Amino acid sequence: MINRDTIEALAKRSTKAMDQALLKSKAERAGLLRGMADEIEALGDELLQTASAESNLPIVRFQGERGRTCSQLRMFADAIQNGSYEEAVIDTAIQDRQPLPKPDLRSALVPIGPVVVFGASNFPLAYSTAGGDTASALAAGCSVIYKAHPAHPKTSAIVAAALAAAIKKHGFPQDLFIHFEARDFEEVKILVQHSAIKAVGFTGSLKGGMAIHEYAQRRKDPIPVFAEMGSVNPVLLLPSALRLGANQWAETYAAAITVGVGQFCTNPGLLFGIKGAELDNFKDTLAQKIEQIRDFKMLNEGIFQNFVDRKTIVTGSKGVAVLAQVAPSAEGTGTPVVATVKADEFRAQSTLHEEVFGPFSLLVECEDVADILSCIAVLGGQLTSTIVAAEQDEMIVNTLMPILTQKAGRVIYNGVPTGVEVCDAMVHGGPFPATTDARFTAVGNKAIRRWLRPVAFQNWPEHLLPSCLRNENPNGSWRTINGLFTQGNVE
Repeated sequence: MINRDTIEALAKRSTKAMDQALLKSKAERAGLLRGMADEIEALGDELLQTASAESNLPIVRFQGERGRTCSQLRMFADAIQNGSYEEAVIDTAIQDRQPLPKPDLRSALVPIGPVVVFGASNFPLAYSTAGGDTASALAAGCSVIYKAHPAHPKTSAIVAAALAAAIKKHGFPQDLFIHFEARDFEEVKILVQHSAIKAVGFTGSLKGGMAIHEYAQRRKDPIPVFAEMGSVNPVLLLPSALRLGANQWAETYAAAITVGVGQFCTNPGLLFGIKGAELDNFKDTLAQKIEQIRDFKMLNEGIFQNFVDRKTIVTGSKGVAVLAQVAPSAEGTGTPVVATVKADEFRAQSTLHEEVFGPFSLLVECEDVADILSCIAVLGGQLTSTIVAAEQDEMIVNTLMPILTQKAGRVIYNGVPTGVEVCDAMVHGGPFPATTDARFTAVGNKAIRRWLRPVAFQNWPEHLLPSCLRNENPNGSWRTINGLFTQGNVE
């Protein structure tokens, strides 16, 4: 039975906590995020061992993921103290302007309100309880209700306890972060549709993300859902690059396809090449390298079964041939597979355009660049697109690049899409169905913009304005004053 009263109480507590937390200084808010990072690190090996046991991923993976989680929290702490994320804009009054005086107008970004965050199954630390969505929402000044992922409940509970300890130590309202374990999707629907909730962050499947998006749009007051729902991340292998380094690129992509048992949202699931000796050499080496990679257990039974089902559908499709596959060494393992298909068959079958979440990639053999372009045209939006090229391919690259930028949020030249750097310039997002809103990133400092909205203040007494809009700028934040981007004061 759904307990609506419990969810109502959660939403009210979250709203009250946010109001109280916004009375804290920027230094105090930054200190809280740094304190959260400290508490997570203090969990030591218990966290790593628990995450590994629940996910079938090695402990070394979580050493890196814990570092990423804590560095994100500290990065957003720095952003809070810097203050530039508020994007302050000041246009001072011109009283003697004709025919009408110009008012004093000052605008800044303010927190959107309480946020619901859904964590990812494939990153139990960096994209989950204290991951990028939670960290950026707290940095923006929003409270967070985190819906725990059922794939790693113990890991989530341990991290939630660490966040609660930091909140208590730093004197913030305890309900600034609420850890919520929903029993079914009906409870999720009630929470997302509660009037107190103002935005949602989601990482997961297209089906789950679209269900939550629809809940949010059916409200009396629709709210934004920032859902990252996966991608096939097309890679374009140009002839000159393969002629000069087919073996190197084959080895590189064999590793990228299978890293983390292929359970990255940026896994290179589609490879496109032009028929010829260069592509044949690449295929031969790729097959050899794939067959040398052992299989491992996947995150959970549901993900494993979905991988098996999708792999079976794709490899059983018309014109698809298996190029290389690894025999299972144990029950429930994700066995690496690479298959091939001709371009005309690829274009004709929409099921080949969809993600196979796991260690799988489909190589599409094309006649020429125009054939590649016609294949790219049938794809939806992507998180990434990649060009592997040599200097001799630059004319082709100039043709492809503007098309790929229309398809993806990150365009890579001579690299692999796996690995998402946490920095200011990173864009981890893309046109639908990769995400529900391609204007934003889920990684990097700019991820904070999802949880903010602009407000303008007209003719307000200076001492009553938010600190970022006052004449003095003691923190040296970058602001736009009468059209000039500056760290100075209002003269």
